[in-house]
Amino acid sequence: MSSIEKQELIKKIHHSLDELRHHFKVDNGDIEIVDVTEDNIVKIKWLGNCEACSIKMMTKAVVEQTVKDAFPQIKSVEAINGVVV
Repeated sequence: MSSIEKQELIKKIHHSLDELRHHFKVDNGDIEIVDVTEDNIVKIKWLGNCEACSIKMMTKAVVEQTVKDAFPQIKSVEAINGVVV
């Protein structure tokens, strides 16, 4: 995928999360689409209160399902920060 195609896909994924974004912002949080890898893995970054949220793993699952429903080529969504071990 070219860098232009990648940026366009990132923009489309970002917009596909607009409905969920409202819920993040109510709690002073948000999500950023950082990258889409060559393996079709979406890298996200939790912002604001989302980074320390105790239910972010459930939220990630909802984000992942939303993205995969809109973009079947996406294999998974991975957070680059706020990871619970």
